[in-house]
Amino acid sequence: MDVHLIDGTNELFRHFFAVPAAADVNAQEVGAVRGVLTSVLSMIEHSATHIGVATDDVVESFRNDLYPGYKTSEDVAPELLSQFPLLEAALEARGVVVWPMVEFEADDGLASAASKVAKDDRVRQVLICTPDKDLSQCVVGTRIVQLDRRRDVLRDEAGVVAKFGVTPQSIPDYLAVVGDSADGFPGMPGWGEKAAALTLSQYLHLENIPKDWREWHPSIRKARLLSESLFNAME
Repeated sequence: MDVHLIDGTNELFRHFFAVPAAADVNAQEVGAVRGVLTSVLSMIEHSATHIGVATDDVVESFRNDLYPGYKTSEDVAPELLSQFPLLEAALEARGVVVWPMVEFEADDGLASAASKVAKDDRVRQVLICTPDKDLSQCVVGTRIVQLDRRRDVLRDEAGVVAKFGVTPQSIPDYLAVVGDSADGFPGMPGWGEKAAALTLSQYLHLENIPKDWREWHPSIRKARLLSESLFNAME
């Protein structure tokens, strides 16, 4: 069997901005919920048998305590936030497993579920259904893959390397230096995608990058020249 793990937060945001507004008899906005439900039911109609959905029931998480610039719900429309409980209840009513995350994020729920489910011998493939770059770190070979349902793009480990120039293990380091506007990370000055891919494809993690110039391979010395701000920050 295949297991589909859906980023409910991403789906709700996407449908909120993509479908017409609609209110129920109590004037509660429900348009995005309808959109997500229609999408999930379509998956079931097309033979998806095991589905789990994770949501950010509260947008803020422990990461806001670690980094003040991390994403918050400050600019999120109340009409969107109010639909989270409705979506969770509607999915559960349809028999879909839902993980409403509070202290952690939907990404954390999806990553944990993928790791656990992949250990089950009955599972042929785990499909993490989200375009979020963060979840690319969870991809393992062709067993745990990432599916962008809107663009119909399936990305296995080779696909992650083809897109980012680094393996899934290096994605956290890659996003740390190039930045991720969706999460509020500005990145490090002087680090572009090419420099990050070139360096991390050689050393995998930032901690592995040698500070001694003599240890650097000639092909990545240019990346080292761009990384002074990073090494200064690490000292």
